[in-house]
Amino acid sequence: MELEDLKELIELLKDTDITELQIEKEGTKVKIRREKMLSSIDIPGYKSSALHEKIIAETEEEAQRLVTITSPIVGTFYRAPTPEANPFVEVGAKVKKNQVLCIVEAMKLMNEIESEADGIIVKILIENGQPVEYGEPLFLIEPV
Repeated sequence: MELEDLKELIELLKDTDITELQIEKEGTKVKIRREKMLSSIDIPGYKSSALHEKIIAETEEEAQRLVTITSPIVGTFYRAPTPEANPFVEVGAKVKKNQVLCIVEAMKLMNEIESEADGIIVKILIENGQPVEYGEPLFLIEPV
């Protein structure tokens, strides 16, 4: 896959809601991921305060600093390999890149979801056994 092909794919994805795309061509695998950024909410009649602005700025800064692990498929989120087993990870746990964080079951297939970075689990965003959508955030990881 040539650089021009990658640039063309990125350009095509700019105006879509697709947040992740994985392609394999001629033995080369490419994964393109776009993070959604927080935007401010405008509430009619609400006056913004300095404290409010500071909180928004800190939240946006933190969101940019953290790695968000999203679901690559629609399915059911499981924190452990079996109902009796301990969860793969807990909040505060140190994780390594490619370490299994959870399973998303889709059509009786168990898909292991791996960490994309070394870091510490800051937040688990989904409850065990809950349905998840494609692109839905599952974990927040603080890189180390």
